[in-house]
Amino acid sequence: MSTELGPEHTMADTTEPHTTTEAITLGLHDASPQHLVDAMADNVELELGWGRLIFGQTFAEPTELAEALRREGPGRRDICIYARESHVLVAMAPHELFLDPSHTYRLRFTGEQQEAQKSPVAITVRSLRSIADADAMNRVYVRCGMVPAPTEVIWYNHENADAVEYLVAVRDDDDTVIGTVTGVDHERLFSDPEQGSSLWTLAVDPAASLPGVGEALTRELAGIFARRGRAYMDLSVAHDNAAAIALYEKLGFHRVPVLAIKRKNAINEPLFTPIPETVDDLNPYARIIADEATRRGIHVEVLDAETGEMRLSHGGRSVVTRESLSEYTSAVAMSRCDDKRLTRRIVGEAGVVVPRGRLATFDDGDHDFLAEVGDVVVKPTRGEQGKGITVGVTTDEELDSALARAREEHPEVLIEQRAPGDDLRLVVIDGRVVAAALRKPAEIIGTGKHTIGELIEAQSRRRAAATGGESVIPIDEITTATVAEAGWSFDDVLPEGERLRVRRTANLHQGGTIHDVTADVNPQLCRVAVTAAEAIGIPVTGIDLLVPDVTGEEYVFIEANERPGLANHEPQPTAAAFIDFLFPGQPGLPQAWTPEHAPG
Repeated sequence: MSTELGPEHTMADTTEPHTTTEAITLGLHDASPQHLVDAMADNVELELGWGRLIFGQTFAEPTELAEALRREGPGRRDICIYARESHVLVAMAPHELFLDPSHTYRLRFTGEQQEAQKSPVAITVRSLRSIADADAMNRVYVRCGMVPAPTEVIWYNHENADAVEYLVAVRDDDDTVIGTVTGVDHERLFSDPEQGSSLWTLAVDPAASLPGVGEALTRELAGIFARRGRAYMDLSVAHDNAAAIALYEKLGFHRVPVLAIKRKNAINEPLFTPIPETVDDLNPYARIIADEATRRGIHVEVLDAETGEMRLSHGGRSVVTRESLSEYTSAVAMSRCDDKRLTRRIVGEAGVVVPRGRLATFDDGDHDFLAEVGDVVVKPTRGEQGKGITVGVTTDEELDSALARAREEHPEVLIEQRAPGDDLRLVVIDGRVVAAALRKPAEIIGTGKHTIGELIEAQSRRRAAATGGESVIPIDEITTATVAEAGWSFDDVLPEGERLRVRRTANLHQGGTIHDVTADVNPQLCRVAVTAAEAIGIPVTGIDLLVPDVTGEEYVFIEANERPGLANHEPQPTAAAFIDFLFPGQPGLPQAWTPEHAPG
């Protein structure tokens, strides 16, 4: 199980159910004895980049604490925890402060030193090794809808603040960062008499598709603090985050009566002001656009949550959108994208390389073409989300089945020579590539205990949870055939650590995963994508190419999507670029860091 927690549910607290001893321990936060207050540092504020952690128990005067919260900068999210009289503090500035609707959980360490358990299969939990790790942490934050932190802040804390502990979870095969957690040692930070610690910003990349990442990060951090002799580790989790709460309770956390206080700002608005229910009903592809517009002060009116239709308004400008499709995409451009045969002809005439292909005639001519090229892809000329597409057709029997499958989606079917390489999606907005990503077919990793069928079902549940139900692995004849081609059946137990691809196409709606390569893609491939978009006459599109190597220039055009899923490409600023296109000159919120923010 993995969890994705934003700063609004970031902090960790761990405790036994209420006992007399526990009540005395918590008394420090409500009415600290003076000798305990004197033993601590005064007015402790810890800069973490996305905002400050303000430790309320270190403030003797509530007026100073209130003023500290009111100093929050734009685009940041400060959190105050352990205020002695939270209700009084909020009452001092009710128009600016509010009680965070989160629960605090505590894991109390026993006398025996807690040992970190073995990480799940295929991942390793470790400390930061370079500033590139800090940058990768931010990618995970953004994918989870969290406020990122300047990499220099993360690296400064890692190098200079011994009270801050950053951990990352990385894939064993390519060292890609797929999860992160931040810990704070209260004893090292301000000589905490309670010997406490806390967990913050636990985040797992929703596209990671590996189980147990959040649990592994939490266990490793707890082990570090336990071995230092700390008494407990605290965290804060949104009251309605059932999955995260279930994980923490499984690990031995218990709720404690500790409150967090935040300042009313645009980022926190959903926590203190009810938002229209229809905004919550938007799928991730529309929601990312609504959130970006809201951050910029652009009014969002949901016209139809099911289809993702919204009206965005600012000043005298109003635009209707359906996810990344807007009024500025013409009906002609849409029709060109919708007909894959027409798209091929248009981009081919513009000099873009397209594979050999033919419109299926459902006779011997189709079989002759297969015999000539040896390996084909069969797809309906109209359709989306990979429906009706069969990849890797090499025999006459497979061709007949693939043609019938495609014909169920649309009467006209395209047969193309299959080109080698990986599926590269390039998002073009207003004449420039803003994101590039490799899309890979769904795969599972063996545990040595579960059958392939069980692993597929578990992986499908994780993909669905990570994408709001948008991505699942179909259990159909294609999945069955793909597994069989590799020499397995659904009832076989896959050995621990062994990877098995269970779909041929990389479509995200069929369980595929996406891997950002924006920094690595060859500029020539970007030029090809822009050329294709301009030829079609479409301002916002996803251009799909097959490439042997993203750093090379070799490619074959696959298709163009008139409504690319921008949420799939975080942390690249796809939603920001889309809003820039719709509302030129409307800036986003600044996120700056200066040396005076460095921890003391």
